[in-house]
Amino acid sequence: MGTSIFTEMTELARRTGAVNLGQGVPELPSPPQLLKDVADAVLSGANQYPPAVGFPALREAIAAHQLRRYGLDYRPAGEVLVTTGATEALAAALLALCDPGDEIVAFDPCYDAYAADARLAGARLVGVPLVLDGDGFALDADALRAAVSARTRVLILNTPHNPTGKVFTPDELAVVADVVREHALTVITDEVYEHLVYDEGARHLPIASLPGMRERTLIVSSAGKTFNTTGWKVGWVCGPAPLVAAVGAAKQFLTYASGTPYQEALARALGSVEGWAAELRGTLRGNRDLLTDGLTRAGLRPFRAEAGYFVQADVRPWGYEDGVQFCRELPERAGVVAIPTSAFYLTPDAPPWLVRFSLCKREQSLRTAVDQLIGAR
Repeated sequence: MGTSIFTEMTELARRTGAVNLGQGVPELPSPPQLLKDVADAVLSGANQYPPAVGFPALREAIAAHQLRRYGLDYRPAGEVLVTTGATEALAAALLALCDPGDEIVAFDPCYDAYAADARLAGARLVGVPLVLDGDGFALDADALRAAVSARTRVLILNTPHNPTGKVFTPDELAVVADVVREHALTVITDEVYEHLVYDEGARHLPIASLPGMRERTLIVSSAGKTFNTTGWKVGWVCGPAPLVAAVGAAKQFLTYASGTPYQEALARALGSVEGWAAELRGTLRGNRDLLTDGLTRAGLRPFRAEAGYFVQADVRPWGYEDGVQFCRELPERAGVVAIPTSAFYLTPDAPPWLVRFSLCKREQSLRTAVDQLIGAR
């Protein structure tokens, strides 16, 4: 595991003073009451290990959230597990469910931790490319069916999707569910952007809510993206008791438990998340529109970001065929840092000219980046 492109681009941003639109690190505030509740929890002495499965009130709040938003009924005891962020949840799930030689299917491009987690489990990650469809990305049903083999054990479904900003449609989810049921696979869903769907009429639909899918799905989510608390590393897993128990068996030897005061505070905040999330969506939707318009005015070709933290752009209008070269030269040329999307692809025939820009920044940061990109056109 060598130095990643993320480390390289972050160092470029530091060295050049460029606006860093590379990593998805929010510059936006968290709910004031949530911060006060954490401080109160710390001062009241909630600083020792919580239960390994998570603070009881938080597990109850997570279960209530799933039932309220999606109609999914999970028992707080046995079907909800609190983890050290979604990152640990994903790693523990793959370690629990995969043996050496197994295969895992994921949609390409994908979050780079998936490949690392597969390697840790001794499994092979197989990418199913999302196809470019106008100004967005779409499921290739035939490619999905072709990717499943006798060795496939798990399918990772990330929706809303990082890094494309795609939200899988109900029809696409139905196709995925058909394949999963046909081959008796287990689904691990990465739903950390569940509250950050921007377009009117679009919504996040958990695949676990489809017929026959609850019993074979592990839902992974977290508080980091929803509350702008990525440094707290509080995530969770929901699913049928046998699958959750397997994840817990792996998790106990990773972190065991963490974040007691954060868990206490989040248990209160999750009950009223809808109001906060609506306000945050409005801010990020404005950022999305500002960045998309700015990239267009700068002569690049942005793709539609339906959700999440990122906008994809085609950099060929600037004369680049290679997104890595573009990103390495962009800090000096325009004072902006981005990430080449090729860093997220598993398949070798990925479009090399895609680049990812982050929108979870202060409005002034985005305006500065846009102005500099337009000026460097």
